[in-house]
Amino acid sequence: MRVFVDGDAFPNILKPILLRAIERLGLETYVISNKRVDIGKSKHISYIIVAAGADEADHKIVEMADAGDLIITADIPLADRIIDKNAHAIDHRGALYSKENIKQYLAMRNLMQEIRDSGEKTRGPAPFGRKDAHEFANQLNAFLTRFQQHQSRGTKAALI
Repeated sequence: MRVFVDGDAFPNILKPILLRAIERLGLETYVISNKRVDIGKSKHISYIIVAAGADEADHKIVEMADAGDLIITADIPLADRIIDKNAHAIDHRGALYSKENIKQYLAMRNLMQEIRDSGEKTRGPAPFGRKDAHEFANQLNAFLTRFQQHQSRGTKAALI
């Protein structure tokens, strides 16, 4: 399993959490963004900067990701594309996207976009905080624990 980070909006508070997991497990990790984003120094991390433009990083992640890889993103349409490739996705607030829930997340996102496009003012997400970082750390740890268990058993079954 490789880890891909949608780096353009990756919260700074999550960087040390992710770096510890990468180092602890020796996870091959790619941080993909359209500007320089530094998670930390590690022989396991490769940084890829793509051309500026909407969705350029998303396209690169989808191109590179394979079934079983983990993508960290808050971008629901990207998560949907990743789930279609039988990969896994976790958002910055700890939501684990899956085949069972991604269409619901996508429908809600699209509905809110339609409401905003019609001129209605909506509240955005709550400010990112320590509780969100804690939820992310818990979900990442639980996912990686399941991955290690499957790896040690040599099973090819789905992690979720």
